[in-house]
Formats: sequence, C-alpha cells, structure tokens
Amino acid sequence: MIGIKRRTPAMPPPVQAATHHRAAHYDGSVGSIGAARRLTADFLHQLAAEWYAPVGAEQMQDILLVVSELATNAERHSGGPYLVELAGDAESVHVTVWDSGSTLPRVFAPDPLRIGGHGMEIVLRLCDGLTMELVPVGKRVSARFDLT
Repeated sequence: MIGIKRRTPAMPPPVQAATHHRAAHYDGSVGSIGAARRLTADFLHQLAAEWYAPVGAEQMQDILLVVSELATNAERHSGGPYLVELAGDAESVHVTVWDSGSTLPRVFAPDPLRIGGHGMEIVLRLCDGLTMELVPVGKRVSARFDLT
C-alpha cells in the first residue's frame, strides 16, 4: 500500500482587529486639561456607539480622572506641550500621554497624611495596567483599561 501525503496549506495569520484612535496636542494653556477630558469623553461615547464597547458610567469617570491626572502631570512637570493619544476596541481602552519631560513620574506609597503627590497612586488604582518609559524626546505614560 502506498501512502499518500497531502499538503496542508499554511494557515493565514490571524486578522488583527482594527482599533479606534484619536489624538490631540495641548500647549498647557488654561482649559487644556478640560479639553483633553472632552476629547476622551467624545472618544468613549463613539467607542461605545460604533464599536459596542461596554464602557459603563463608572468606568468612564475612572478613565476621565486618569486623563486629568496624566495631563496635569505633563503640564506641571514637562515644561512643554503634550500629546494625549487614545486607542480602544470592544475589549480595552489605552490612554497615552507623551510629553518632553526627562524624568518618569514618581509613584509614592499610599500615605493619607501626605499633601500632594497622589496622582500616580490614583492612576494605579483605577487602571488595569500602566507603563512609563523614557523616549528620545521625553516620556510616554500609558494606562490600560480592560472593558468588562
């Protein structure tokens, strides 16, 4: 009996789902943080409507608070303009703030008696993942929110 070898075609790579993106530059002038929050709220509403992303009211407030904290840090500590970049799909939202600062944000241990310095503590509690890295022109801080 002669065996027949069949060639199985290689499986194509999985298709990567597209992601919804939005970004804006801010110069740190009065109203920049509010504008970044409005950009984010509009983005999240569109993500929910067009991508069927399960963004609840409480999670939306968490994401908006993180945008406020990251934008505030960029304004206070970078001495220059910053970029807010948003990306999301039906499973997660990523908020990234790029600025020209040369040092990463400090994360302090929780201390209810400390005045100030709670921003990154808040961010860490609200998001599902946080990355901070120095890049050639400054730094990038990115928070991930898993949608449930």
